[in-house]
Amino acid sequence: MFVAAMLDAMPGLAPRVMADTAKVLPRGLGQPLIEETTIGSLRTLRFGLAEPQRRDPPRHAPDDTGFPALVRRIEGAMLENGTAPEAIAILTILAEAEAKIHGVPVDHVHFHELADWDSLLDVVAAGSIAAALHGAHWSVSALPQGGGVVKTAHGLLPVPAPATTLILEGFVWRDDGVEGERVTPTGAAILKHLIVGEQPRMTRRLVSAGTGAGTRTLPGIPNILRALVFEPTRTTTGDRVAVIDFEIDDMTGEEIAAAATLLRAEAGVIDVSIAERWGKKGRPMQSFQVIARPEAAEAAISRCFAETSTIGLRVREDTRVVLARELREVGGIRLKSVWRPGMEETRKAESDDLTGETLAARRAWKQQTEDTDQ
Repeated sequence: MFVAAMLDAMPGLAPRVMADTAKVLPRGLGQPLIEETTIGSLRTLRFGLAEPQRRDPPRHAPDDTGFPALVRRIEGAMLENGTAPEAIAILTILAEAEAKIHGVPVDHVHFHELADWDSLLDVVAAGSIAAALHGAHWSVSALPQGGGVVKTAHGLLPVPAPATTLILEGFVWRDDGVEGERVTPTGAAILKHLIVGEQPRMTRRLVSAGTGAGTRTLPGIPNILRALVFEPTRTTTGDRVAVIDFEIDDMTGEEIAAAATLLRAEAGVIDVSIAERWGKKGRPMQSFQVIARPEAAEAAISRCFAETSTIGLRVREDTRVVLARELREVGGIRLKSVWRPGMEETRKAESDDLTGETLAARRAWKQQTEDTDQ
C-alpha cells in the first residue's frame, strides 16, 4: 500500500521502482505490477506481483527466504544507486525483530511472510523510493491498531503481530474498532526505517496526494493508504544537525572509500565529506566530517568507530539552513531543482545517472536535462 500510494503521488518514481523490483525476482516468477483500481467509489493504485500464465511457479529452496540469502539477492541485483542499502536496512529491521521474538541469531531468520515474494517487492520498492527521495522528511499519523488474530507460519498470533509491535515501539496508535491486521511487519519495518525521531514542524504547501489499495476488504471503511507530498513555502528552512569530525592517517584509499560509502548508508546520516590535510610529524591525513540528524548521532558515532581506525572524534550540534528543493526524473535522469532568494530556480542533473556515457555525451545530456521545462 505504501508503494502504490507513493507511486500515485509521485508517478515519476515508477520507472525506477519497477526496474528495481523486477531485478530481484527469480526468473519465471512474474513481473511487478502497478494497476489502477477502485475501492468503493475511490480511484486508487495497487502494487503487487503479476503472476505468469503457467500455474506451476518455480520451486524455491528452503534457504531462499533466509535473511543472508535475501541480502545476497538484493546486493547482486544491480539495482539503481542507493536502493540496495535502503532495502537491506529495512530487511535488517525485520530480521532483528524476528530474531528477538524467536530467540535465534539474525542469520538464522527465515521470512515466511516473504515466501510468496510479494513482501520482498515491497521492501525493495520502498528502498528504491527512499533512495530517490534521499533527504526527505517523513511522518505518519496515528496507526490503526486492528484486533483479533492473524494466521501465520507459527500459528495464530494476536494483532498487531509480535514483530509489528516490537518494531513500532514508541509510535502512536489508535483503535478505530475495525479488527484484522492493519499494519504488517513489513509495513512496520518500512515506517521504522523512514521515520527517524521527531520531524521538524514547518509551513508547507501540498503539492500532490496518492492512494494505495490493500487486498483485504474492511467493514465500513476503505482499505487504503494515503500519501501526501509537501514542499516548504519558505525559500529557506532551518533545522538542527549533529556534526561529527575526526582524522585518519593509517587507512588505505580503498578502505577510506569503503568506510565513506557505509557511513553515507547509515540511517539518519545526511552527508559525509573527506578533505586532505597534513597532521603531526608531517603525515598526510584525511579529515572526515559526518553530518547527521541529531536523533541519529549516537548510531552514526558507533558506525564511525566501527568502519574507520579513528580512536576519537569531535561532536557538536549546529543549525543548518537549506534552500527549498525538489528532486524529479527527466528522461531517466534525476534532476534537482533549487529555489534561491527571489524564487530563482537553478537545476542540476545527478552525475551518477550520467556515468555510462562519454564526457561529451555526459555534458550534452546534462545541458539538455537542466534546460528542460518539464
